[in-house]
Amino acid sequence: MLYLLSELSGTLTPLNVFRYITFRTGGALFTAGFFVFWFGPWIISLLRLRQGKGQPIREDGPATHLTKRGTPTMGGLMILAGAVVSILLWTNPHNHYVWVTLAVTLGFGAIGFYDDYLKVTKQSHKGFSGRFRLLLEFAIAGAACLLIAIYSPPALQNQLAFPVFKDALLNLGWFWVPFAAFVIVGAGNAVNITDGLDGLAIVPVMIACATFGVIAYLVGNVIYSSYLQVNYVRDTGELAVVCGAVIGAGLGFLWFNAPPAQIFMGDTGSLALGGLLGSIAVAAKHEIVLAIVGGLFVLEIMSVIIQVLSFKLTGKRVFRMAPIHHHFEQKGWKEPQVVIRFWIIAVILALIGLATLKLR
Repeated sequence: MLYLLSELSGTLTPLNVFRYITFRTGGALFTAGFFVFWFGPWIISLLRLRQGKGQPIREDGPATHLTKRGTPTMGGLMILAGAVVSILLWTNPHNHYVWVTLAVTLGFGAIGFYDDYLKVTKQSHKGFSGRFRLLLEFAIAGAACLLIAIYSPPALQNQLAFPVFKDALLNLGWFWVPFAAFVIVGAGNAVNITDGLDGLAIVPVMIACATFGVIAYLVGNVIYSSYLQVNYVRDTGELAVVCGAVIGAGLGFLWFNAPPAQIFMGDTGSLALGGLLGSIAVAAKHEIVLAIVGGLFVLEIMSVIIQVLSFKLTGKRVFRMAPIHHHFEQKGWKEPQVVIRFWIIAVILALIGLATLKLR
């Protein structure tokens, strides 16, 4: 909206500042953060009133978690509301990648919202059918990837780019769409699995968003992409503004999610934010780098897969409890120790991911 205002105002006016991606990224961050911080208490009160008993707590989980009973969930609504308002206000509405990313985010958020709704109303950990949920996620992600393939430069369509290697591209052909959809769905569910402790998921998400905001900006700039010898993908720079909005909304949410949490993110937020990260990585042709930057999320979801497979095949468990953050709790780590140490891991992985831009 503000970008359109600068277009209508002519060329020699102070409003030209709204054409700069860096300025609008900062504006998006502060707008989303202020929105969530300002409306957060009202949203929490409303959700607490509507949900009554709040999110059900696992009886077989760490005993310290039983004190969290009554805490409302669906806090992702706060994040999505702040981020969407900020995105619509600060991004260029002509940019296709923004709309595709927004569609995936809201689509995954709607799936997560329905899952949270069933859990709260039934006071059960089981939402709706896992297979049907995955089917919906793949349908949304597949449609988004088809559009991304259409909007991508012809030379990069259906191509998988490899980090570190300058000109390494693998033409996946028709298989690129299901592969890219898998990246988006995997990212959504990996963040969803990580969301199990106060503040554990939202900070690594913000770290990953900051990293991919930088990547999207550099990849979408013909000068910087040429200097760094990465594939130039026109118009992806606008996704930096989207990342700024999510970081701002995340900071606002963290104010209320910091231990002891006043509200949980729920599937509403974790699925949506994971889907957003996956979409940006696919659009910027940095799918493999997402596995590095989001390595913490990969570790979390792999711990669950390993635990399930090990128990089914051998009858034994590899971890004391899955996901892996509960394993460390069972080993005696306090919740703040687990959370902060995992934040440190997320920062290190983000730095490694950024380093791949220069290692060519």
